[in-house]
Amino acid sequence: MIELAAIEAARERIKGAAIRTPLVRLHVEGAPAEIYLKLENLQPVNSFKIRGATNAVMLAPASERAKGLVTASAGNMAQGVAWAARELGVPATIVVPDHAPEAKLAAIERLGGQVRKLPYDDWWNVIITSQVEGVEGLFVHPVQDRGVMAGNGTIGLEILEDLPDPDAVVIPYGGGGLTAGIASAIRALRPETKIITAEPETGAALVAAFAAGHPADVDYRASFVDGSGSRRVLDSMWPLVQPLVDRALAISVSEVAAAVRTLAERVRVIAEGAGALAPAAALAGRAGTGKVVCVVSGGNINLSKVAEILNGATG
Repeated sequence: MIELAAIEAARERIKGAAIRTPLVRLHVEGAPAEIYLKLENLQPVNSFKIRGATNAVMLAPASERAKGLVTASAGNMAQGVAWAARELGVPATIVVPDHAPEAKLAAIERLGGQVRKLPYDDWWNVIITSQVEGVEGLFVHPVQDRGVMAGNGTIGLEILEDLPDPDAVVIPYGGGGLTAGIASAIRALRPETKIITAEPETGAALVAAFAAGHPADVDYRASFVDGSGSRRVLDSMWPLVQPLVDRALAISVSEVAAAVRTLAERVRVIAEGAGALAPAAALAGRAGTGKVVCVVSGGNINLSKVAEILNGATG
């Protein structure tokens, strides 16, 4: 677990960068649960990643930050790091997979980040090794940095302050840093709340890990749910995540698209694919009954894709 004191300290450290996002009710007739949405898509970079990125960068020695910042990201962590770099007046180099959506790439460039595209396998290797050949600077790992996880955990503090008694919190699972942070806060303050993760069926590595009892390779396929899912749970994250998660779910891409449509229609919220995973799980009844909080992790999605989904596309 991430220590509660580290999460509480992170909340003070990231003030002025990350905002406190609202928790709103999703009203859908016949819904299987009382569903609430934690709207991290409303952050300045339209994603929760600004929390962890800011905390990790501010924890690092100034001498390391001065060389510039580096990360590997499908898009959202990239924006968090690029935002922090701009505030510090240092360069940011962002390594992205070659299928990263244009909406995220454009946002990185608006913030002054330099984008380097790599094939997915090469990009995933950067995630594993924390190294980018030929690039200097402080590498901010998008997942396994404990400062990043502590920053992410501030979401858990806010959820319980706004809704003290949730029966479950559903979290989209990508690399595990969001889950580890939020779940650590929830476990420390309200251990009876269930922690449920949601991944796309096209890359449900955590589901496979729980089935096997250890990280296992899956047949990852790229989809519009680009901010979640992977080929394999990071070996470094499995011992941390495994005891914190009560249930891991795989969600079909068509269910995610339907959830994107529902959020747009009912609460006028634009969610990216990963951001709609948790609501998709709750709306399908797979997160149980009672009070279910769904983390809408981000809203960085190509508008053309939103238009397709609103017009009935299923993925």
